[in-house]
Amino acid sequence: MSNTNQGPVTVLGLGMMGAALAAAFVKNGNPTTVWNRSAGKADALVEQGAVFAPDIKEAIAASPVVVACVSTYEVLNELVEGAATELKGKVVVNLTSGTPDDARAFAAWAEQNGVRYLDGAIMAVPQMIGLPQALIFYAGSQELFGEHEELLKLLAGTNVYLGTDAGVPLVYDLGLLSLLWSSLAGYFHAVALVNSAGVSAEAFTPFALTWIEHVITPAIPPSAQEIDSSSFETEVSSLAVNKAAIEHLVATSKQLGINSDFSASIQALIERRVAQGHGTHSLASLVEAFKQG
Repeated sequence: MSNTNQGPVTVLGLGMMGAALAAAFVKNGNPTTVWNRSAGKADALVEQGAVFAPDIKEAIAASPVVVACVSTYEVLNELVEGAATELKGKVVVNLTSGTPDDARAFAAWAEQNGVRYLDGAIMAVPQMIGLPQALIFYAGSQELFGEHEELLKLLAGTNVYLGTDAGVPLVYDLGLLSLLWSSLAGYFHAVALVNSAGVSAEAFTPFALTWIEHVITPAIPPSAQEIDSSSFETEVSSLAVNKAAIEHLVATSKQLGINSDFSASIQALIERRVAQGHGTHSLASLVEAFKQG
């Protein structure tokens, strides 16, 4: 990362992610003040050149830019409850995980208290912070984002501005996490199936990767087009065809004593759409089943 922005920064919260954020600023040469409820978590950063502030108000006062990364918005609200005066006029970049409504509520608090606010969602593990492949979504004032974009590049090579709605980064965050969890759960369920035939995960994995690369990944862009156009008619792999196939998967899982909750939930969505008269639609039309709750 280039050293184009070396202004003072305060980092609140020194869990694994917060410590990684602070370390990126220290490495770049930014005067970095850190604060954490458990002071011992600051020791390694202090050795690298950070300054530990024992009092949160002192930490906030030390820098014009405050980066917050704590466990929950509830914790964040507790921390700032008595520091509104110190935060007034400051730039707060909040990278705490939570719900979109949490982010919107905090953005409203920030506006009411004269805080210049950006909300962000980190799509990376701590070890990726500062690397080109790290991704962080942001929302808030576009002008404010532009002012501090160079500073934010110290944390991630890819920073995406998503507009003024503070809740949108967490919508993206949760959407990508949904994709992560469901994809890995599908792989784990597949491994449980092949294990029943004496096949190791290592032996099966090359076929899983090929399937993902040549079947699943190429299916996503056309599915997106179908969803955006609400045009789901297909002659390739309809819901009616998939309804019969997933019945075999669920039945086999039960016969083998493998938990079928994961595949049964997908089966239920497919069956609902077919029952509603959409058997000739593609799998992409399952998005409508999800929207129905």
